[in-house]
Amino acid sequence: MIGIIIQARMGSKRLPGKMIRKILGKTVLEHVIFRLKKIKAPSLIILATTTNKKDSILEEIAKENKIKVFRGSEDDVLDRYYQTAKQFAIDPIVRITADCPVLDWQICDEVISFYLDNKFDYVSNVRPPTFPDGLDIEVFSFKALEKTWQNAKLKSEREHVTAYIGNHPEIFRIGNFIRNGNDLSGLRLTLDEAKDLILIRKIYGALYKKKRYFVLDDILNFFGQKPELLKINKTIKRNEGLLKSLAGDRC
Repeated sequence: MIGIIIQARMGSKRLPGKMIRKILGKTVLEHVIFRLKKIKAPSLIILATTTNKKDSILEEIAKENKIKVFRGSEDDVLDRYYQTAKQFAIDPIVRITADCPVLDWQICDEVISFYLDNKFDYVSNVRPPTFPDGLDIEVFSFKALEKTWQNAKLKSEREHVTAYIGNHPEIFRIGNFIRNGNDLSGLRLTLDEAKDLILIRKIYGALYKKKRYFVLDDILNFFGQKPELLKINKTIKRNEGLLKSLAGDRC
């Protein structure tokens, strides 16, 4: 069965406790789960969090929303993913990070279908990205995950689940799902800092009551009416966490 693994923890340094920050009365994690349940592909949704006591609240939220939970390593996220996939016998694996509260379920379905219809080990919409930051999705086989888990040695490759796959295109068959239309990779819709939360709350405030499962086109139409909102978090770099990990490899 397809397994959707949501990666989440409370230990964010840039925006502490971001998983339980409220947007229209619901936590960020609840919104992510709510949107993932709209995906049409039959799948099992699992929260993969850590054994840190601080993350017990995330387990409670997951259980209240009737999804499965696995708790594992805080720093070795790759191991956490592998053990989750192994315990629940899922294949392929869909990787979602919980800092994406406006993720588009339609795009998720398209990327999953792209993977299922082709003979790739790994598919994403981020290598290179053409969608906004915050609409990221990766799909890969259990075999590719196991090979990664066995061979990844660098700190960045253990902290960032699919970094080893990206570093070794000679080993894995890698596919990239490209957006039809303009490249929107410069648009930031993820949640890492307080400015991101301000923007996301404005998006929800404008769209959620009219259309709970709003999609990217709805967000783009809203920005067309309110282009000044794009300035709120424009200065934040994409993939700042990964860049810091890569710097750690060189130390």
